[in-house]
Amino acid sequence: MTTVDADAARTGTPAGASAAAPDAGSLSVEGLAFAYPDGHQALFGVDLAVGRGERVAILGPNGAGKTTLVLHLNGILGGGRGTVRVGGLPVEKKNLKEIRRRVGIVFQDPDDQLFMPTVREDVAFGPATTGLRGEELAARVGKALGQVGMAEFADRPPHHLSFGQRRRVAVATVLAMEPEILVLDEPSSNLDPAARRELADILRSLDVTTLMVTHDLPYALELCPRSVVLSEGVVAADGPTQALLCDDTLMSEHRLELPFGFDPRSVVVPAR
Repeated sequence: MTTVDADAARTGTPAGASAAAPDAGSLSVEGLAFAYPDGHQALFGVDLAVGRGERVAILGPNGAGKTTLVLHLNGILGGGRGTVRVGGLPVEKKNLKEIRRRVGIVFQDPDDQLFMPTVREDVAFGPATTGLRGEELAARVGKALGQVGMAEFADRPPHHLSFGQRRRVAVATVLAMEPEILVLDEPSSNLDPAARRELADILRSLDVTTLMVTHDLPYALELCPRSVVLSEGVVAADGPTQALLCDDTLMSEHRLELPFGFDPRSVVVPAR
């Protein structure tokens, strides 16, 4: 991940919604198809609508097109067919500055996003590029670090933190941009049980539309009332997470496997 891509990530319509009055924080993907320069077709016409405040898991086997889809959401990838809109604003070259403020991506490896000498400077980097300075910038940084429980580490070098702490700081670098949509790529990977729980508590507390790309199916069930199964570049299923995880045929057909001994039928999903 280059510095340019990391900057793009951090600075970065539900069905039936009116195009004239789009819902802030909403996402609309229509007919998205994309092939890489080597000819590999990754997406074959993806349709997806996410409303303001939803938490949605994007599930699917390796090679399903999940990362390709995510990189279209704030313009890191483009040039294919179809449209992507955030709050009604098309994701296209002339709108990229605003799109990258609205959509923030937290990558799987926090070291792809942390490259400044201190935590404070890393979290300040994105807002500073938009012209924020002085007390306003300091307040934005303090708020973002407070949201992830890392305020006391503001002056520490990121490489002195644990992996879980670095992931929380990576989330803060995106939150400091005050995005409308937060996209997380495998947020629970490489976390110990305590760090996994702490991150889940943080994500539940955020008032932001959230898309979570994950192979961690119990984490998806814990955090996301709705899931979308992407398979071979198309949406294979879209519905309540628990219902999808309990569909043995669906799970088998799309190479989705639950951890040994985990039964989604036994989980009491709280009302949202």
